[in-house]
Amino acid sequence: MTLSGKTAVILLAHGSPDKPEDVPEFLRAVTSGRPLPEAVVKEITHRYAEIGSSPLTRITLRQGELLATELGMPVYVGMRNWKPWIADVRAQMQRDGVTRAIAICMAPQDSQTSVGLYKKALLGDSAPFEIDFIDSWHDQPHLVAGFAARLKSALARVTKEQGSPPTVIFTAHSVPERTILAGDPYADQARHTAELVARAAGLPDGTWWTAFQSQGMSGGPWIGPTVEETILGLRELGQTSVLIQPIGFVCDHVEVLYDIDIAFRRFAETQGMQLSRTESLNDSPALIRALAELALARMTMPSSRTAP
Repeated sequence: MTLSGKTAVILLAHGSPDKPEDVPEFLRAVTSGRPLPEAVVKEITHRYAEIGSSPLTRITLRQGELLATELGMPVYVGMRNWKPWIADVRAQMQRDGVTRAIAICMAPQDSQTSVGLYKKALLGDSAPFEIDFIDSWHDQPHLVAGFAARLKSALARVTKEQGSPPTVIFTAHSVPERTILAGDPYADQARHTAELVARAAGLPDGTWWTAFQSQGMSGGPWIGPTVEETILGLRELGQTSVLIQPIGFVCDHVEVLYDIDIAFRRFAETQGMQLSRTESLNDSPALIRALAELALARMTMPSSRTAP
């Protein structure tokens, strides 16, 4: 389907440093210049060093390429905390003559701590063209189907390897408790995504749980239960194997490759448990279809945009 060249899509993501040495500068962007304790900077640098580098930017750019082919129209990719910076991409879109943009944040669940910040970065002081911003797509059918397909594949593999099915833990990135208390829908949407995926994969009640991972290292309390707390609770119930599916993330990055694959696996081993993970969606056809349907549906709606 070919649409007007004046209309484009922009995918927004968190961003990731190119190499461990870039972490301090990256973290300054994340905190808007607020200094972090040196121990926190060192720990996050260590995590990036453990995985070599994060593929987030590379994968998101690939998602944009596939979506552009699917839609037959321009798709841009902007990062809030690293290159390509959202402001630079927005300026390029203006130079390219874009007059209307459909903005999709690559975090399906809406939160002022993620989606809200991406929206602010894209709009800036004033929008240079019409922007239709999609705040949430946590229940998009193709997104749910994509997660469910990955889950069923992993369940079959782990069950064959271990002789019995593991207990599933769905995870999403934690956010500060004050955010939820202020009315943020994020936690409810994350749990809803988990419920929809569990239902689509045919999981009976009592065989799956929802936890929040990657709590911040500074500031006040963050929402839980944590993955570690959930693993301990399952051990007390006699479980020996868990399968994690991060339904708050749509591609591999440090919170998947380090937090789950390294830190949580090591923790599970100390508790005498085995831990596995589903494959991320990355550039799966289901994810690209989800993004395409989101964009096309918004294009056919009366514009609810922020105008220049």
